[in-house]
Amino acid sequence: MGKIFSFFYVINNVNLKTNILEVKNLSVSFDGRKVVENISYSLQRGRTLGIVGESGSGKSVSTMALMGLLPKNATVEGSALLDGQTDLLSLDETGFRSVRGSRIAMIFQEPMTSLNPVQKCGAQVVEMLRLHEDVSYDEARCRTIELFKEVLLPRPEKIFDSYPFEISGGQKQRVMIAMALICNPDLVIADEPTTALDVTVQKTILELLRQLQRSRNISVIFITHDLGVISQIADDIVVMYRGNIVEQGSAADILHCPRHPYTQGLLACRPPLDSRPRRLPTVDEFMNGERKAEYGKPGEERGTRKEENGERSVLLEVRNLDVTYTLEKNLFGKPRKQLKAVDGISFDVYRGETLGLVGESGCGKTTLGRAIMRLVDSSSGSITYDGKRLDEMSNSEMRRLRPRIQIIFQDPYSSLNPRMTVGQTITEPLLNYRHLTGDCLSRSERNAEIRRRVLELMERVGLQPEWIDRYPHEFSGGQRQRICIARALILNPELVICDESVSALDVSVQAQVLNLLNELKEQFNYTYIFISHDLSVVHFLSDRIMVMRAGKMVELGDADELFLHPSDPYTQTLFEAIPRID
Repeated sequence: MGKIFSFFYVINNVNLKTNILEVKNLSVSFDGRKVVENISYSLQRGRTLGIVGESGSGKSVSTMALMGLLPKNATVEGSALLDGQTDLLSLDETGFRSVRGSRIAMIFQEPMTSLNPVQKCGAQVVEMLRLHEDVSYDEARCRTIELFKEVLLPRPEKIFDSYPFEISGGQKQRVMIAMALICNPDLVIADEPTTALDVTVQKTILELLRQLQRSRNISVIFITHDLGVISQIADDIVVMYRGNIVEQGSAADILHCPRHPYTQGLLACRPPLDSRPRRLPTVDEFMNGERKAEYGKPGEERGTRKEENGERSVLLEVRNLDVTYTLEKNLFGKPRKQLKAVDGISFDVYRGETLGLVGESGCGKTTLGRAIMRLVDSSSGSITYDGKRLDEMSNSEMRRLRPRIQIIFQDPYSSLNPRMTVGQTITEPLLNYRHLTGDCLSRSERNAEIRRRVLELMERVGLQPEWIDRYPHEFSGGQRQRICIARALILNPELVICDESVSALDVSVQAQVLNLLNELKEQFNYTYIFISHDLSVVHFLSDRIMVMRAGKMVELGDADELFLHPSDPYTQTLFEAIPRID
C-alpha cells in the first residue's frame, strides 16, 4: 500500500508541476449580472491555450480577472492557481502588483492605445523592468535593446528613442511583446494581438510568438475570435459562448472534429479559400439546427458574372491618379518633403460589379477610395463617373452628385453620432436632399414618406422597426454596422465604397454583413468598391481584385484567377500569409 501511495503522490506532484495555470469554477459578475459562469480549464507549462469566442463571450473578461484588471464593480469567484501555489483570484492590489509583469504579463489588442503616446518606446519598457528588478538605467537600457533585437525590431537603438506614433502598427505590437517579456514571466496572455494587423504582419507576429515561446519555454493564453489564426499557434483550444465554455480539447480535435454547434458555426462562417458559397452560413443557423449553406465550385458563379461584366457599361474610370501629401514645408511655405499616397493608378469599374481593393496598411487603398469620393483632393489624373469628370466639379456640383456615391466607413462606433437615434441617423441624408422625397408633398406627407422609407430599409438590413428610437450604444457592433449600411443606402446610390467595413466585426457577424451586402447588390444592382486587408473576405465578395503596394497598382484581374494564379511575387506573399486550417 505504501508503494502505491508513493506512486500516486509522485504522479500528482508531476501534474502540479506540469500545469502552470489551473482555473476552477471562475465566475465574473458586474453589479449582479453574470458574464462568466463557472468556467474551468488548465494550461500546461510551455504550451499555448487558445480561447475563442465572439465579442461578449467573456474570453477577455475572464483573463482580465487573472490579472486583477477588472473594475471595482466586478465580483470574481472561483480559483486560479499559478504554478500550483498562488491563487490569483485571492490576491489584493499589492499582491497583483508583485505578480503582474514578473510572473504573468499581458499583450493588449491595440498597441496604439496601450502605449503612452508622450513617452518613448524604450522608456516604457525600461520602466516595466525597473519596477520589478533592482537594476540601473544603463543595464535596463541594454537589456531592452537586446530584447528589441530578439523580437526582430529593425534599428532597435532608434526605436528605443522613438515615440509610438513614429513607428508602424507591427512595430508597436513588437514593442508590446518586448514589454511583456522583459521580466521573463512564466505566463503571457495575448488578447487579440493581431486583429488590427495586415495578414503579412499578422503572420510575422504569430511566428515570432511561437519562436519566443519555444526559446523561453513560456506558456501563452492566446485570445481571438478567428479560428484560422488560432490554428496557427494553439496547442489546445477553449471555446466560449455567452460566458460559458461549450467545448475544449486539443487544437486538432476542435478544428477538425468540432462537436458543439457553436464551434461548427464559427468554423463554417469563415469565407472559404477553395470554394465560393452563394452565401456564408451563420452561427445562428448552426445553433438553431438549420442546414448549412451550399458551396459551389470556385469559378462557377463568378464566371457568369464575368460574362455579364463584358456587356455592362463602365460606371467609373480612373486614369493616372496621383494623391500627394505634404509632410514638411520650408520657411516660405513650399513643400520640402512629400508622400505620394496614390501613384499613377488607372482602372475601370463596371456597373453592378464588386471590385475588391487589397493591400497592406499604408498602401494607399483608403486614400484612393476617399479620392474617388472627393473627400481628399487628387494631385493629378482624372476620375470620371458616368461620363462626368469628378475631379473638375465644383463643390456645389459635387454635392448634387453625392447621393449617387456613398461610403461605409470602417468603424461603426466612431462613424455614428452617439446623440442621434437610429431613425435620426438614417433620416439625415434624406433631410439634406429633400428633393428625393418629393417636392410636391406637404410637410406631414413628406415626414410620413421619410418614416416609411426608413422603416422599410431598416427591415431590409435586419433591424427591427421598434428600434428606430434607440441610440447607438444600445446596439452590438454588427447591428451598428447595419445602421451605417442603411444610412449609406437610404439615398439609393449607384456606387458604394466599403472601406474596411467588416474588419472590426466578429467572424459570425461579418458573415451576416457580407451576406447582406450581396443580397442588396443582387436586389438593387449596386456597384461596390470593397476595400479590405482580409483577402479571404475580398475573394468571397469580389468579381475582380486589385492589389496595391506603396501607392501603386501591382495587379488587377478576375478574383478567382488572381487568387489561384497570382503573377506578382507581392500578391503571392499576401495570399500565402492567409491563416489556413490544415
